[in-house]
Amino acid sequence: MQEQVVATQAKWQKATISGIVRQTPRVTSFFFQPSLPFSYRPGQHVDVRLSAPDGYQAQRSYSIASTPESGDLIELAIERLDNGEVSTFFHDVATIGDEIDLRGPIGGHFIWTVEDGGPLLLIGGGSGVVPLAAMIRHRAVQNASTPVMLLYSARTWDELIFREGLLALKQEGNGFDLALTLTREHAAHNADYDRRIDPAMVAELLRRMPSPPKQVFVCGSNAFVTTATDALIAADVPAGVIRTERYGV
Repeated sequence: MQEQVVATQAKWQKATISGIVRQTPRVTSFFFQPSLPFSYRPGQHVDVRLSAPDGYQAQRSYSIASTPESGDLIELAIERLDNGEVSTFFHDVATIGDEIDLRGPIGGHFIWTVEDGGPLLLIGGGSGVVPLAAMIRHRAVQNASTPVMLLYSARTWDELIFREGLLALKQEGNGFDLALTLTREHAAHNADYDRRIDPAMVAELLRRMPSPPKQVFVCGSNAFVTTATDALIAADVPAGVIRTERYGV
């Protein structure tokens, strides 16, 4: 199993908020226009820095939700954390036209483009779906038919980030499959689940794929990633094809 190694020499630049879209009760997408040319790959992230008049600074990393095909525009889906200095600023204070400091793109390991091929198994928990959604959106924009299975875990139906877009892509049936698992509500569809990820769930989804995955990407909290990767190993997925990205505790 391979962990992401983050290293960057990217410089800070100003970026202007050009759009704000609510995704869930606690997650909002903020769209940024960098002042300098900005290119990236699906799965990468950026650092955001806020500076107070007295010189105090707060910094946070966020995965990029948009795709390279979006040009310089960067979408960050920011979850409100009640004790988070940066997230509460965005949710309570930030408005269109505000400037913030941004650095990136960061990360050269947790990335995927259509040229990398598949099949691909993606497993996301909560806001950990964001870099995986960037990969899925990139695949859709490229009109690729690479087989992709996304297993997305959230507490409730209303907390599924990008829910309608993901469901629409599943309906298109171009090799993209989606399984949702809710941990605090009953499943909304027969093909979905209402429990935490376990080896039986992963094994069942692997059987839904046309062939074993070439790569597996797992993103979420530390506890979620540990549980998901243990389930993958128990389902005989080789550790060498699993890439993980963790956040929080």
